[in-house]
Amino acid sequence: MFNSILIANRGEIACRVMHTAQSMGVRCIAVYSEVDRNALHVAMSDIAVPIGGKAARESYLQADRIVSAALANGAEAIHPGYGFLSENPEFAEAVEAAGLTFIGPPAEALHVMGKKDAAKRLMSQAGVPVVPGYHGSEQDPDCLYQEAKRLGFPVLIKAVAGGGGRGLRKVEAPEDFIDALKSSKNEAIAAFGVGDVIIEKLIQKPRHIELQIFGDDEQVVHLFERDCSLQRRHQKVIEEAPAPDMPSEVRKAMSDAAVQAAQAIKYKGAGTVEFIADASKRLRPDGFWFMEMNTRLQVEHPVTEEITGIDLVEWQLRVAAGEKLPLSQADIGIYGHAIEARLYAENPETGFLPATGKIRRLSFPSEARSDSGLQNGDTVSSWYDPMIAKIICHGATRKIARERLKQALTQTQVYGCVTNLGFLAALVDHQDFITGNVHTGLIEENLDGLVVKTTPAPETVAWAAMVALGIQENSNKAGFTLWKGLEQTVQLQHADDFFSVSVEFEGRDQVRLNINGHQVFAERLAGIWRLNDKTAPDAVRHDSEVYVASQYGVIFSVIDPLAQATDLVANEGILTAPMPGQIQEICVTIGQAATKGQRLAILGAMKMEHSLLAAHDGRIAEIYVTVGQQVELGDSLIDLKAEEASA
Repeated sequence: MFNSILIANRGEIACRVMHTAQSMGVRCIAVYSEVDRNALHVAMSDIAVPIGGKAARESYLQADRIVSAALANGAEAIHPGYGFLSENPEFAEAVEAAGLTFIGPPAEALHVMGKKDAAKRLMSQAGVPVVPGYHGSEQDPDCLYQEAKRLGFPVLIKAVAGGGGRGLRKVEAPEDFIDALKSSKNEAIAAFGVGDVIIEKLIQKPRHIELQIFGDDEQVVHLFERDCSLQRRHQKVIEEAPAPDMPSEVRKAMSDAAVQAAQAIKYKGAGTVEFIADASKRLRPDGFWFMEMNTRLQVEHPVTEEITGIDLVEWQLRVAAGEKLPLSQADIGIYGHAIEARLYAENPETGFLPATGKIRRLSFPSEARSDSGLQNGDTVSSWYDPMIAKIICHGATRKIARERLKQALTQTQVYGCVTNLGFLAALVDHQDFITGNVHTGLIEENLDGLVVKTTPAPETVAWAAMVALGIQENSNKAGFTLWKGLEQTVQLQHADDFFSVSVEFEGRDQVRLNINGHQVFAERLAGIWRLNDKTAPDAVRHDSEVYVASQYGVIFSVIDPLAQATDLVANEGILTAPMPGQIQEICVTIGQAATKGQRLAILGAMKMEHSLLAAHDGRIAEIYVTVGQQVELGDSLIDLKAEEASA
């Protein structure tokens, strides 16, 4: 076994690798960018080495600096994690050329499977069923357009490199193809440095089912399947293992195909063979097709660990060190069910725009497994993926696992940035998910019901008011005027909702609150506050904000009436930045007419492209930014003046 390894990654996966490696007595070396100087993976490491600037291309994608850091600090091997350089064959070759071990598959496997076009050709030759599409090397836009027409719309444009939905575009109509192709290529270049794409026929009601495989120099085994069908914009949201409603004959057919695919390239290490299945009917042995192979550990690997009892990182380290697989296929079984939910810093109410902020409270229930690279005091920045944590629950049955996950989401606390916590809870409670009737379009088809504006309950508002006034810590404010109990008033705001709360003390430990006509009675019994007989949730005030850990986290602003602005001039024509990021493209010029819904600019943030659209018809009066400029949330970008109607 290695004495020392370097983890060429950050965040949750770097912490995950260290957890296992350090438990095995292996010294861990971290690398970090300017943004990550105080990150959790740096704090966990035995040695931490700075490697560059804020952007990934200036730090985590600098292969030569990473290899040099490993050599300078006595590492014997490099674990790439996932993302960044994990599927880059040139990086694997550079690691081996430096006399170090790459904790992953051979570079040849990365070369073949790292490009979706070459992988599909090879799989087809090996007898593995492949989705119909164009997998050639010609990248001329007109050629790709003709191939899409040949397949018939709708089609998928997919980047040949990488994963995670980067560069993936669904195209419904021919007239949308060229713009989608350009966006796909730009995003793929930004994420992976390669802009080539393939075109595939879109399967209308698909399920995304993948097989975890593992190989050494002698054998390849599978560790059963994961269902990753719950996706939003091709990004996985909830994963589970095993797949619901999986017939034994389909499991065997998929497992055999996955092992066959790995054997075709003499695969070594951890990998995932991904299939797309037709969900319009019950799963069947002839109703699935190979999509791609991820030659690394997957984000969703914990659900496989939970149902098999196998530490996949430990297996990675042992196989890379030259050991054989600890178990044969006959020794690997399924034990219960596991479900994982990805907690993101994003706002479902604004189209899931990524969010940023300083984490002031981050807490997970002890009954659930939580994999995270963040801790209290950390900042979620716009430079990297906005995932906060993965919350994983296991149970003897799928029903038990789902109920435990629902409870875990209720008990999770995040204060400091907007999250998708409430959305995840709604998804876990959706009837189709409860019954296992999952497919990749489920979220989009039910989005209106899954994304519901949070309306704070009267008890939630009342508790926020008490925290704002400091009553929850000190009830000595209670007193009496000449005729009645002492009263106080506080004004709160949540999103677009305003609350005027009247607080009347009826005794040392009794408070009556009136919230926009609703009455709440608060009483402290045995040291615990109860509101209308309900135990008060955790809450905290920071500056002018109050966070209440109910309804999946509600944040209130405490309003000072004397400090409110008197001049509320609305700049309705100003397009502002919806999040921090970098201006990738400006699509209009000063003086140009624009129509509602027209793309005015493209903002790059958190490794994704975001089109910024005109809110109304008008003419471009001013452009305040340039291509390549870094902007912050709320910065003015473009002034779109509405043209006055002619008399």
